[in-house]
Amino acid sequence: MRHHLILRVITKMLVGTIFLFALYVQFHGDYSPGGGFQAGVIMASGFIIYGLIFSLEKLQLVFPPWLVHKLLALGVLLYAGTGIYSLLGGYAYLDYTALSPHHPEHGQHLGILIVEAGVGITVTGVMVAIYYAFAARTPIINDEEW
Repeated sequence: MRHHLILRVITKMLVGTIFLFALYVQFHGDYSPGGGFQAGVIMASGFIIYGLIFSLEKLQLVFPPWLVHKLLALGVLLYAGTGIYSLLGGYAYLDYTALSPHHPEHGQHLGILIVEAGVGITVTGVMVAIYYAFAARTPIINDEEW
């Protein structure tokens, strides 16, 4: 793939913009359409585009599989941990008032941000893990046989 210079340059320019847009969707999800799931898919698409253009091996140097698996667990822990924190505080599961009992509005905002971050991290990890699983398979037909 050395001869695809234009594709490589455009990808290098786009990946940073894709990540920035994913962060925008992540942190403005409670004010506008979007949130953790959409941001996670957008973030993963940046990694997947990088892997498609530069190779799976280069992507795994940037975003190693062990880190992908750790992010899967971290996202679920953020989500579930917020609910468990509420339960331990004597509130209902995922009652964000427990995060700031004196200012329930602040607790609601903080709780939404934490839970949506957990969802975004998990979705990014899952989508990249699926890409790794499919891209790592050995092809049945060699490219030369096409």
